[in-house]
Order: sequence, then structure tokens, then C-alpha cells
Amino acid sequence: MSESRIDRAVNGAMPPLHELSLADKGEETAHHQSQAQSPLRMISSAATAAKDITAKFRAAASALETGQLVKDAYFTLFESVGALEIMDPKMDSGYLKPGEALEDEYDVLQNLPPEEVLGIMDQLLCYEMAWYMGNPLSQTLFTSFYLDRMLWPQPKSLEDAKFDRDKRAAPGNGLIHVLLRAYCVGLIKTCDLAHRTIGGEQYYEEEDFVTNLYHRNLLTDVQTAEVKIVLEEAICWLEAEFALHEALKTALLSRLRFRKAFLVALDFEQGITDAQRPSGWEHCSEILPTLHETRHLGAVVEQSFSGKIQRRLASSVPPRPIVTISFDEACTFLGRLCTHSKEAYSILQYDGPSCAMNYVWYFQARQPQPSVYTRCLLQSLILHYTIVLDQRSIKRFVFDSLQEIVLPGSIMIDPANDDVEAPQDPRFQIVQKMNVFISRVADSYFEIFRAICMNRSRMRRMLCHLIIEWDNIQLEAEAMDTDLRDLTKEQPVVDPKAVGGEIWAFPLSSWAFYLKLQQMEWIVHLGFELDIYRVDELGGMYWQVSSASGEHSNPASRANTHGKREAINNCFTWIDFAMLQASATQSLADGLSCFFAFFANTSILPAPYGQFPYSNGSLRYALRMRPFLGLSIPEVPNYAQFAALASLPLADVPATSKSATKPHSASNNPTAEALALLDSAAEALRNARKEWEAISKASPKIARTTNCDDWWRADVKNVLRACIAANIAVGTAKKAVAGVGKGKGVTDVLRVVVGAEDGDKSKGGYHAFWVVPKVIAL
Repeated sequence: MSESRIDRAVNGAMPPLHELSLADKGEETAHHQSQAQSPLRMISSAATAAKDITAKFRAAASALETGQLVKDAYFTLFESVGALEIMDPKMDSGYLKPGEALEDEYDVLQNLPPEEVLGIMDQLLCYEMAWYMGNPLSQTLFTSFYLDRMLWPQPKSLEDAKFDRDKRAAPGNGLIHVLLRAYCVGLIKTCDLAHRTIGGEQYYEEEDFVTNLYHRNLLTDVQTAEVKIVLEEAICWLEAEFALHEALKTALLSRLRFRKAFLVALDFEQGITDAQRPSGWEHCSEILPTLHETRHLGAVVEQSFSGKIQRRLASSVPPRPIVTISFDEACTFLGRLCTHSKEAYSILQYDGPSCAMNYVWYFQARQPQPSVYTRCLLQSLILHYTIVLDQRSIKRFVFDSLQEIVLPGSIMIDPANDDVEAPQDPRFQIVQKMNVFISRVADSYFEIFRAICMNRSRMRRMLCHLIIEWDNIQLEAEAMDTDLRDLTKEQPVVDPKAVGGEIWAFPLSSWAFYLKLQQMEWIVHLGFELDIYRVDELGGMYWQVSSASGEHSNPASRANTHGKREAINNCFTWIDFAMLQASATQSLADGLSCFFAFFANTSILPAPYGQFPYSNGSLRYALRMRPFLGLSIPEVPNYAQFAALASLPLADVPATSKSATKPHSASNNPTAEALALLDSAAEALRNARKEWEAISKASPKIARTTNCDDWWRADVKNVLRACIAANIAVGTAKKAVAGVGKGKGVTDVLRVVVGAEDGDKSKGGYHAFWVVPKVIAL
């Protein structure tokens, strides 16, 4: 070639592409094939001056050591990632294999038999549930050619949302243009309603849910009533169609009716009252069995879905596979979604803030955890704009909580104070100060509810941040209590043992302290549920639970002293029940703490200190106590004090010493102190069983579980089972230890298993918060 194609293009001599002959293309193909088959050779042309640098490159490379990195300041991260992406099918969204088309072809206007229409509906349902599970639309619903044709270009009205925008619809093709279109329109609108419900509340993007719509509009401007009309027309058309087999007609009708019921249930802004809303979810649950029974009638149409549509949705994102779930899995998830969403409305049965918080806690504690949509629905029911639980104002709701815990029948929360207009009246000044207090604590108080509505890991993380805010609220509330003391004419309780001989109520700070301690318990408890703690840390963390539970009764007992007893039930009040629950938690935590401390002091459980060459006991303790180190009250003890209080051996062996791989210096033969730990554990666990049995007999009114009594009793039953198992384990250990001696150590007569031996988490323990070791006598 005397002149290259590049040179001719620069000189203006390159013919346009459509003028290239087949001979030219053939010559070019032969030229490339000959180059691929021949060894590398020097490239020469009039516009290129090539130089062989092979020798220099090898000489430079030989000077490098194996594994040494060379960094070029001008070769940035952008260039390196770009180099990785190009022509890599896992990274390059535009990469095509030889002979592969850029886009898959599928005619959405072609006639389909009813079996395939049914199969497409079922596949769309599977992708819809996969989206609710947290997968993006680009890997689920937006892989459908039918939805893609309906949503792009963006429809300006409901009339535009159809498959035949160019009016090429085949006459009489009702299965596609009536039934499937109605189903797709209903599907898109339900996704829009769910998207708005989730987007209006707190959730974690790409962890709980993916809200990216890829510049598609989910018929947001279309009213739900219009979509219902389309579905009703499709149902009427199908009912009048006599050519279909009865089984297929029943299957198609059930899917259209489900789509209509699902649309009604999801429509949060509809005109019916919230009390009527659960019936929509119940209707969906009633139709689900029919969907499952008729699934075998459908035929899969795989070519109606394509992952290549992603290139038009997000071209800069690496290609991702389509997320597929089975129809059984989709129906199971959908059944739970309907059941949980229906049950979420039970929180509107208002019986006080404590009852509402208990409901949210036990609602979220179920396994598997409710879906992100249900959790966001629950958030919207708790606080919708400025209305709490569809009936209370924010101020009245917080006042109800104060009345339950620290201010029964107090003038500070009397609704009649709002009618006082005289500035010199103490009640008017009380209202002003209480309004300031409400404006300070309202957001943080409802943030507790929002935190509980998160997934379990995020719940713990949010509580760790929120507890610092409540520590500040407690300090500010103390100053406000002092100001309100003169206005309420409060009289102190004389106690010679108290500092200054007097005890003041401090109701607002006591309320904040009570909620702060509750969050402390939850943080530690969730650490057990999430398997954050190692086996050697369980004893110390149960001591922390015991410590927080012991402090928990102080605010309640103080309110009991200063409150008006006539305003509370005279036999078994909520305050008494809260103190009993705190005492039961403390006893059970004490028993398990002493039990695990016995293991630590006798080396029954292997100490993992050698497995962490750059850590020691104090560093691990600081890591576990990090959420509480910034609190003013209660004060966190240092590591030496903590080890002494929890009866644990110190593990501060330097990481660099030779003894770092050895266990602590506890003797294998139990000392008197170690045996005393077993006795303490047995006594604490006996008390815990009695107290939890008393708790289990409480009425729903006293326990504040009127709308979640079944869940609460099941939870208490599991705690009781843990108490009984712990008592049996301690008894087994005491009998086995009695035989120690005559050349036998503790490890020769006892074997301890914590959790499931095969690692299956579902088989281990009776309660997620209470880890009971299994003791085996040898």
C-alpha cells in the first residue's frame, strides 16, 4: 500500500463509508488476517515513525524486583479504570461478542397465546418482588420490552401508555392491548405508589432499597382512579370472552383482580380511612392462593426480557445480570408483604406511647424482618406530617409519654394550662417552658421510632449516634427542671442519706435518662443478635446489660415517689411493671455474666488473645464501649475496673511479647472465687426465672402490649426458656466441677459449646439476646 487509509482520510481522499465496495472490504479483511497470522513487524508509513524499544524495555524491567510497583504520575486512576473496562464483558457495557447484536429484537405487537400472556404476567410479578427486595429496576422490571415500550418515550397521559403508539395495533388482539396493557399499567402505578411511600421515609439507599428510576416516569401524574378504570375494563372484557378455556380465564382474571387489589392497598392518599385500609391487604392475601394454583398454566417467554436494555438506562454502569427469583419465592415474599402491611395498621390502636413503642419493637424483631416497604409504611403511620398515629398531636403524644413514666397527674402536662392567657399566671409560664422542651425533644423522640424501623444493623448504628443526643437532652432537662421547680411548688423528699438531705424529682431529666438507658440496653442486646461479640466477650457484655438495667429502675422509682398515686392503677402500675422488668433483665444478665466469668477464670473456653497480635484487652474493651464513652451518666469504668466488677481476668498481655499466644494465667483447677461465681450464677438465674414468670402473667394493659400481646408473650416465653436452659447448664457445671481432683482438671470433666456446633445460626439459642452455653459433662 503506497498510501495508507489514514493518510488518504487526512488528505480528503477517503471515500464515504457507503461508497466502499465489497472488494475493498474483502481486501481489508484479508490484510488483517495476514497480520494476525504473521509475527510482529515494524510498522512504516509516511505519517508514522516507529522505533523498536523492546531491548530498552527489557533492560528497565530487569532492574525491578518481583512485586515492585511502578507509578506514573500522568497515568491516573481514570486511565487505569478505563483500561480495565475496555473490551471486558464484565465492565464494558458496550462490549459485543463476535456476531452479537447491539440490541435484542422483540416485537411487542405480535400475537401471543393466552398461556404466554399469563407467563409474562407471572414473570413481571417475580421481577416486581425482586425490586421490593432491594434490587434495582434496571435488573428487574425495566428489562421487560413491554414496560420499556410503554415508558419510553415518556407518556404524557394514560392514553399514551400503550404498546402501539404508532397505531399499528392488530385488530382483535385484545390479549396484548387490553389484558397485558392493563396489567402493565397497574404494575407501573403500584410501583409509583410504593416508590413514593418509601422515598418519603427513612431508609438506606442501595442497602434496603434502590429508588433510581433511570429517567423513567412511573405514571406519577396519572390518578389511581384512572388506572382502576383500565383494570376494571380489562376484567369486564375478559369475563365476556367466551373463546378462552375456563381455567386460563380464571388464571388471567385472578391476576387482574390481584393487580387492582394491590393498587388499592398501596394507595396511601386515597379517600378511605386508615381503619379500612387493612381490608385491601386482606383481599390481596385471599387472591394469592389462586395465583399459586394456576401458575402451571403459563408459558415462559424469555425473549420478552433482555439485559441489554440496561445500556439505554445507565450506559456508564457496568453490565449487571438480571435478578431472577422463582415464582414460589415471589409468592412467599408477597404473602409476607401483605400480612405485615396489614398488621402494621394495628399500631393505630392507641393505648399510649409505651404501647406504640413496644409494638414497633416486636413488629421489627420478627424473622424474617418485614420488608422495607412495610417498615416505611409503619413510619408514615407513626408520624404523618404533624399527626401521630392518625389522632394525636406531637405535643400531646410526648406529654402522654411523660405521664406514663414520670409525671402521672402532674400540673406540668395538664391540657387546661393551654387555656390560661395571663402572663403572670404560673400555669402560663409552665406552658411556655414545656413548649420549649417539646420543640427540643420531639425530633429526637420520634427518631427512636424511626431507628427501630431500620434493618437490625442500621438500627444499632443509629441508636449509637442517637444516644449522645439524649445525653445532651438530659443535661438540658436538668436545668429546665430547676426552673419549673418554683412554678410547680414542688416539695423535696427528706432523706438523711441523700446529698444535702433532700431528693428532688427532676422529672424531665429522669424521663430522658430512662429513654437513654433503654437505648443502651438495645445497643448491647443487638450486639448479641448480630454476632458482634466474640465468645470471650460475652461475660463482660452481659455485665454491661446488668449495669444498665440496674440504673434503669432509678428514674421509675423516683417518679413513683413524687407522682400522684391516685392517678395510677393502685395495684400493679406500669411503673411497677417497668421496675420488675428491669430487675428480671438484671438478674438474667448477672447469671450469664457470672457463668461466662467462671469459664474465663478456669480456661474452659479458649482465650483468643493470641489470634490478635496487634490488640489487647483494654483496646477491645474500648472498642465495645465506644458508643457510651461520650456519655456523662452513667460513667463507663476503665478496663481494670470493668474486669474487677465483671470478675474477669485481665488480658492486657503486650502484643509483641512471646506470651501473647498463651491463654491467661487462670488455673485449670477452680479456685474458691471461681466456684463462688457458679453459686452466684445459680442464685441470679433462679431469681430471674421467678421474675420472668411473674412478667409473663401480666395483662396486656399492664405490660402496654394491647396491640402486640401475642408477639410479646412469645418473646417472654423464649426468655423463660433461656432462663431454664441456663439453670440446667449451671447445675450440670456444678455437678461436674465437684468431681475435679485426683489428677483431673476442669477441662477434663467439662466441655462447653456456645451456639450451634455446626455453625448453623438458626439452631443455636432460645432467644437472640440471651446466649446460653451448652455444658456437656465428660
